[in-house]
Amino acid sequence: MPNHRVAVALVAVVLLGGCSGAAPLQPANDSPTTASVDGVEGPAWNVTVTHVVDGDTVDIRYANGSADTVRLLGVDTPETPPNTVSSGEFEGIPDTEAGRDHLTAWGERATDFAERELAGKEVRLVVDSEADRRGGYGRLLAYIYVDGENFNKALVTDGYARLYDSEFTLRDDFAASERTARREAVGLWAFPSDDDA
Repeated sequence: MPNHRVAVALVAVVLLGGCSGAAPLQPANDSPTTASVDGVEGPAWNVTVTHVVDGDTVDIRYANGSADTVRLLGVDTPETPPNTVSSGEFEGIPDTEAGRDHLTAWGERATDFAERELAGKEVRLVVDSEADRRGGYGRLLAYIYVDGENFNKALVTDGYARLYDSEFTLRDDFAASERTARREAVGLWAFPSDDDA
């Protein structure tokens, strides 16, 4: 009889927990798919982007209601105020007031682009098994795919971001995209030279 009471008590706790609006007991990362996307092997989920923090950071919600902050893997967009822009991270952009203003403007453009493309949308989140799982601030490092297209790579291709020097499967592809964007003066790489000023 005591075992019966314990079982009834456990069922009541589980039912009450489910009615409280609390997140499910099973964490989101217990049920990812593992299909290869773009040649990247790693866990993947369909998630909703709930908030764009800046050009390379978003908040997401998993299907089970749990949430996380994602730092887009392999890319770095210029910082936006109140953070300090570091021109030294963007080769070819001078460490002058004009260079810092240029990068700040492109940081804001990158944020606007991310908001247009990601905010409120269901996207595919893919973690790269060759990269670190979490960054220094505890954010999940991942790729985001929108309608089958790699958003991280689009940031580099369209000149909103530079390659972030770290290990990940698509690093060579991203590096080639950055070289092309720089050569063709796309986006933030279109800083006017002294001759143009």
